[in-house]
Amino acid sequence: MNYRFIFLSILLMTAQAAMGQKASITGTINDKKDGQPLEYASVAVFSNADSSLVTGALTRANGGFALEKLAPGNYYLRILYMGYETRYIGNLALTAGQQLNLGQTPLARSSALLEQVNITGVQSNASNRIDKQTFRAGQFESAKGGSAIDVLKNLPSVSLDGEGGISVRGSSGFLVMINGKPVVTDARTVLSQLPANAVENIELVTAPSAKYDPDGKAGIINIITRKGAADGFSISANAQGGLPSTGDHGNKEKPKRFGGDLTVNFKKNKWDISVGGNYTRNDNAGYREGDVYTKNFSTGIITRFPSNGERSFDKYNYAGRASATFSPDSNNTFSAGIFIGKRYQARLADILYNNTASRMANGELISSTTYFNSNLQTKQGNFYLGNVDYTHRFRNRSALTASALFESARLFGNTRNKNLVYPETGGVLQEVYNPYENPIDGYRFKLDYSVNIGKGKLESGYQFRHDRQDGKFDYFVTPAASQPDADRFRGSARARNQINSVYTQYSGSLKKLEYVAGLRYEYAARTVELSYDPTPHKLDLSNLFPSANLLYTINKGWKAKAGYSKRIQRTNNFELNPIPEREHSETLEQGDPDLLPSFTDLAEIGSIHNFKKGSFFATLYYQHIKNPIQRVNSVYADTILNRVFTNAEAATAIGLEAGANFEPTKWWSLYLGGNIYNYKIKGDLNILGEKSSVNNTNWVYSINANTNFKLGPSWSLQANVNYLSARPTAQGEDSRFLVPNASLKKTFLNGRFSATLQWQNIDLGMKQTQRQRISTSGPDFYTTTNYIYETDVFLINLSYNLNRLSGKSKLPNSEFGDKEF
Repeated sequence: MNYRFIFLSILLMTAQAAMGQKASITGTINDKKDGQPLEYASVAVFSNADSSLVTGALTRANGGFALEKLAPGNYYLRILYMGYETRYIGNLALTAGQQLNLGQTPLARSSALLEQVNITGVQSNASNRIDKQTFRAGQFESAKGGSAIDVLKNLPSVSLDGEGGISVRGSSGFLVMINGKPVVTDARTVLSQLPANAVENIELVTAPSAKYDPDGKAGIINIITRKGAADGFSISANAQGGLPSTGDHGNKEKPKRFGGDLTVNFKKNKWDISVGGNYTRNDNAGYREGDVYTKNFSTGIITRFPSNGERSFDKYNYAGRASATFSPDSNNTFSAGIFIGKRYQARLADILYNNTASRMANGELISSTTYFNSNLQTKQGNFYLGNVDYTHRFRNRSALTASALFESARLFGNTRNKNLVYPETGGVLQEVYNPYENPIDGYRFKLDYSVNIGKGKLESGYQFRHDRQDGKFDYFVTPAASQPDADRFRGSARARNQINSVYTQYSGSLKKLEYVAGLRYEYAARTVELSYDPTPHKLDLSNLFPSANLLYTINKGWKAKAGYSKRIQRTNNFELNPIPEREHSETLEQGDPDLLPSFTDLAEIGSIHNFKKGSFFATLYYQHIKNPIQRVNSVYADTILNRVFTNAEAATAIGLEAGANFEPTKWWSLYLGGNIYNYKIKGDLNILGEKSSVNNTNWVYSINANTNFKLGPSWSLQANVNYLSARPTAQGEDSRFLVPNASLKKTFLNGRFSATLQWQNIDLGMKQTQRQRISTSGPDFYTTTNYIYETDVFLINLSYNLNRLSGKSKLPNSEFGDKEF
């Protein structure tokens, strides 16, 4: 046997195999100053022998890159990123099959960028891209210690009314996302549980593409939360306390305001772990004045019941949340999160009523009654959520992401309504107790795939959503004879929603033009089962949701954009529940199990201008809404109105939104945003079987302004104002609403510690702030209520940061339950 030949053959085969094994280089590019990952940095590989380009790649959102299929040899890297110093890494000798991990490579900002930041620092407070506007949350000092709502209400097209309702371009229907995860629940409840200090940025997507859920007729608001930016520990702590009230609304109790939040992040190599918790007590004092009359045309009697008295809120919430991300290599990422929270609200309305009955013909007084109504409504929710995500990146730079989310929410509460003799208030004329339990469970599974094709990216995916809610509603009246129909106020309602959807979209660029276009298909099934109705109420929908966005760069300072998106505003279970609830002495509330969702066509065109000392944008938009959901009033009894949900035929809105950032001097910056639109609603209404028509139109506008003065190296003064004009509703009008705020901030320890004095709801006795009148009318009724909320509120906020918190942490957020709270 020729052993020499065998040995040489084995040696040759081994060499050939080694030559066939390719090497790779991986790493992460970040900012040298703050540790932020740099997305879209260019990493190129050159041969040492002749400096020829071998291959290259762009960094991902986490700053990571992977250069694969490299033959053994000697190389060097060149790293480019606009506004940063170019960096070279040389003497990289790769052997066959070697997997070289360079770890984190920091880039230093160029002197040109540093000068630009000093000149146009405010510009970083807002930016515009093809599909969204991004606003930095930290620019709004008056929001510190509050919730995400206090940040959100300052954006150009966002407005907040007296009841705490949030609107985008005049519509309360929009989808909330937390770090890109949809929250198909009530925005106010979700955002009120998220501390403002945990918010890094807010993204406003007014014409969403097909990869997003089509929920929300006004588009999408995406909240980006903070996490640690660099390796090691990062800690952010905040405490807030309210000073004694400056005014007296005659309420039984003084409001309590205090709270705090803590976020701890640990980031090291392959792990990124975040843990946070918060507690907020935020009571609100208040007062209301009302006037109502109903007409009974069969008897010729008009009944009036004007009222006035306390309307205050006791509110608190607390939560704990944690998330972990593990990246074993540049191609795989695992993440998981958990959220456990509780929210409580008690609304006390102690109202004095003066009821009279008169003849419509001549005004003759028939009867007169004065009584005192004590109405206490409590709502509670315990929330439990969890999510798991996995992303795999393939060698061809494609990526597959699978995610799952589960939520369980225990919702319960009651309303206790007492009509008492006046003035002694010792005798009970009628007492109604209305307890309920309304637990909800839901889950979501999503699969997304993206791959580079040509000069663009193709993204496709599938999603399954399911939620169920089993409500039980009781109703007890004393004395029983005072309400013979009490049985119709008891029962159970079960709702089921199941949605399957697929989408595909393609995005890319062609010279100065960026574009994205896609199509989403969705099949949705809804079932409502009622204890008193043997026939289930079912609705099956099959719909297409197209979308398109364009962004064209005209020159260095100007860009033009256009977009279209079809959206849906789904019904929630509160709107579907037909079992009446005794909301007040004078009010019932109930839903409609056959209520239809609203469909909206959104179209917009606009321009973006960046200049030396700031930026400006303006967008003209149009919305056509089919089946707009309305809450309207009808007469239940002479002294009781019934609020019901129904669909109108159609509504349209055409408007203009604009925003600007300026920094005229180094010590003064100004942010200004506004929105003006014409809203028109028309068509027939079906109110509990009774036909009615609506045709209402008017102009509405809102203004949000924020200005900051640097009084010294460690002192700053900020003032902001939010104004919403009067706006039309299906049966009337909501009056204007004004909220000015101011804050004075002092920093210590090189900015790591700060103390802020906040002056909220500034009024100075002028009786113009925190007041809103809501009026509706019909052929047989008229109602107007003026809500007066607490003004001139002072708080002290203390914040401490050990290392910077920034970026995005994948904390889970309420998917279903908050909307029903």
